[in-house]
Amino acid sequence: MALLHIENLSKQYHMGETVVEALKSVSFSIEKGEFVAITGYSGSGKSTLMHLLGCLDAPTSGHYFLEGEDVSTLSRDELAHIRNKKIGFVFQRFHLLADLSARDNVALPLLYAKVPETEALQKASQLLEQVGLSDRADHFPYQLSGGQQQRVAIARALVNNPAIILADEPTGNLDVATGNTIMQMFNDLNRKQKVTIIIVTHEMELAAKTRRIIELRDGHIVNDKTVS
Repeated sequence: MALLHIENLSKQYHMGETVVEALKSVSFSIEKGEFVAITGYSGSGKSTLMHLLGCLDAPTSGHYFLEGEDVSTLSRDELAHIRNKKIGFVFQRFHLLADLSARDNVALPLLYAKVPETEALQKASQLLEQVGLSDRADHFPYQLSGGQQQRVAIARALVNNPAIILADEPTGNLDVATGNTIMQMFNDLNRKQKVTIIIVTHEMELAAKTRRIIELRDGHIVNDKTVS
């Protein structure tokens, strides 16, 4: 059974009397342990697909199975539960809370899940050590560089042992050298820990650093290839 399987997934938006078809009967599967890029130019449908894969929105039609569960018809509360338990997010703008330390930012998803505070903070400290930031655990986001903030975001994404890490333009706000370091971190997580990672990006150079590229155009998949 595939970790993730989508079948004839479509999404329409109504803008007045106009219907915009952002995604048109898309189907594919992703196995556990894959490292995949979803790419395409602006307007290709990749952001819509990211929102659907991240359970941030529901499709107009079709099915989305995550670990065998059809999540395409779940309620908002049920989707929120899936997001907290099964999906780790990494965003271009980091989305760290400014008034929380690095440790507290990483621990936050566990606290939302009602994990005892002592246990949550201990797990957060372990993950900050894993991403090389144990000496920055008590620092606030404004005291961290962009690359350090993104590493905190990656630690936060890992804290619930999610089925999938979903990264939206994760190097978009970073310089080239720092972006390469973040991509190497994703590569290590995938190869050494078998973490399933999906990166959504318009940059083909970034996509080429993954192991599979799914390319969208006008709401359709036009290419699905393994990276050599």
